[in-house]
Amino acid sequence: MTTLQPPAAAAPRTARPPLKGDRRSWTGWGFIGPFVAVFALVFLAPIAYSIYLSLFRDQLIGGTQFVGFDNYQQALQDDQFWASLGRVSLFLAVQVPIMLFIGLLIALALDSGRLYGTDFFRITIFLPYAVPAVVATLMWGFMYGTKYGLVGDINDAFGVTLPDPLSSDLVLASIGNIVTWEFVGYNMLIFYSALKVIPNSLYEAAEIDGAGQLRVITAIKLPAIRGALVIATIFSIIGSFQLFNEPNILRPLARNAITTDYTPNFYTYSLSFNGQQHNYSAAVAIIMGLITMVIAYVVQLRGMRKGA
Repeated sequence: MTTLQPPAAAAPRTARPPLKGDRRSWTGWGFIGPFVAVFALVFLAPIAYSIYLSLFRDQLIGGTQFVGFDNYQQALQDDQFWASLGRVSLFLAVQVPIMLFIGLLIALALDSGRLYGTDFFRITIFLPYAVPAVVATLMWGFMYGTKYGLVGDINDAFGVTLPDPLSSDLVLASIGNIVTWEFVGYNMLIFYSALKVIPNSLYEAAEIDGAGQLRVITAIKLPAIRGALVIATIFSIIGSFQLFNEPNILRPLARNAITTDYTPNFYTYSLSFNGQQHNYSAAVAIIMGLITMVIAYVVQLRGMRKGA
């Protein structure tokens, strides 16, 4: 009699290691490829070209010639460049803390739950950020005018003489007022979003311990939004060093107060488009980029350091 034998167990199959150049290894590059291409085209390529331009100079005899780091050496000895850098540094030291403090104060008020119409106030305060910088500067510029606009009307209505906001002594503060009006809502939204993700359990524990509102702010809310504070500070520092739109648009209204080298960005723009010094302006722009990068990086390290 014939007996059936059970089939032999199949030998375990070993997984084939992916071959070099396997199609699956390119899947990730397919996803990030478009971004890398755009990033290289609109960010890396202009920086590389600016560095290339900064190493040359247009000579009266011989045309464009390679000069190495001579443009950088000239920029570091340029009094106009250092004056413009000192001006935006003063602007940063005064305007940025005021703007961030106001934005933080508003965010804390909205998050407190004791303010009626929170949604209305949040949208209203954020709305100036939606106004283009050109429109905002023109609007404030005409209000600043002593012969027209709000200041002039107040002088005529009350028979007084208010200080000219576009004078040499006050124009930097006037620009700071415009920038603060534009970006308080933006920073407020960053802080408010960070406050909304704080766990309620922390507030409940503080309530059980009998902590007041001030104690809750200093012990819970501010430490919890520390990262948001650092990010807003870095963005504000970068924006201050890039100050251009406001002085450029206000210059026709305050030509005696705002010169073509009023800020580093305005100076590079004037060198390139008015003075046709493209190579030198590229060197100034590279130096400003490095200064901004170093300061922002130091602020980031200092702000995110534990126990700071």
